[in-house]
Amino acid sequence: MSEWSPEVLEVLEASGWTAGRRVDTTDWRSMFEAVGIVMHDAAKKFLQEFGGLSVSIGGPGVNCAREPFELDPELAWGEDDRFSEWSDSLGRRLFPLGELDHGRFFLGIDEASEIYIVETWIASFGPMPHALRNLILGVMPRRIDDDHRQSDQAR
Repeated sequence: MSEWSPEVLEVLEASGWTAGRRVDTTDWRSMFEAVGIVMHDAAKKFLQEFGGLSVSIGGPGVNCAREPFELDPELAWGEDDRFSEWSDSLGRRLFPLGELDHGRFFLGIDEASEIYIVETWIASFGPMPHALRNLILGVMPRRIDDDHRQSDQAR
């Protein structure tokens, strides 16, 4: 719990999070594995602690607006192609986490616990726990462009 600032902790607790929270991820795992998206350990760990939370925030943030988000992978159901294509493009396995800004964007997590906006473009909020802090405080995600993906894949 010491990793959260008082402001982040207040938002998380108001959304229903508590230290030691554990949610069953079996249904989400089964749902997405049926379409070829496998829940990796980072997704399981994140969703066990934060799955099902609806974070109602708004207003100005650090360098972008604070937008509400919901951590329910089922909200990304039917978008498996988008997650699969970005996984292939990035060379990382993305698993759906939910929605940002009432469905305007999808959220996903890779096996290194990095959280992304998954759209027709992709951007990173960084690795956990910084990613959740960035989402809550309104820190603009880093857009990943085609040149960056290609240089990452060449490594």
